[in-house]
Amino acid sequence: MTTPPLSEKLDYLRGVSPKWRERYDEFVARLRTLEVGARAPRVGDHFPKIALPDYRGRFRTLAGLLVDGPLVLSFNRGGWCPYCVSELESWRAALAGLEDAGGQLAIVTAELGGRSQALGDIVGPDAVVLCDVDHGLALELGLAFHVGPTLIAAYREFGIDLNELYGGAAGLLPVPATFVVRTDGIIEYAFVDPDFRLRAEPEDVVRIVASLTR
Repeated sequence: MTTPPLSEKLDYLRGVSPKWRERYDEFVARLRTLEVGARAPRVGDHFPKIALPDYRGRFRTLAGLLVDGPLVLSFNRGGWCPYCVSELESWRAALAGLEDAGGQLAIVTAELGGRSQALGDIVGPDAVVLCDVDHGLALELGLAFHVGPTLIAAYREFGIDLNELYGGAAGLLPVPATFVVRTDGIIEYAFVDPDFRLRAEPEDVVRIVASLTR
């Protein structure tokens, strides 16, 4: 049975709740006006030399991860976000192809505790999950932004407490983004869009990684 493309799953989610779709449309329009994500690294840039703990508390560096081949970095809001869950489910289906192409996937999330592990478990038990404490890396990359009181209140009414999820009251969220980093640290591909309902298609990303390792 053929796995449907991620775009189809995301289109379905957009139509589930007209109320949330309208709310998100207004929210995304504000982010675009503010040019959120415009300062993010681009193709041809060196990706910053990062060192983040994984969910087991072990620090992982970019150089260490690139030893095993090109790296796909997927920045996610967390397991509470159905769009993120759908993206990672699609990565689970595409992971074998990525590994066959000589690449690997690392998920970046600011969620704390067992939530970060649970996010990785969507992809598989051996998934690399990097914990971006207080959205530090996302801020450095120009991906983090203030949500604003209106949406924070709406999330709370829906049972989503960002302060609890991220362990702080900064009111930040990351722009979901996908980067392919070559073994020399140069960005080969970058997908950054303030509309978190849009994501890079894993199968397309796998083809890009394969083109680097042929």
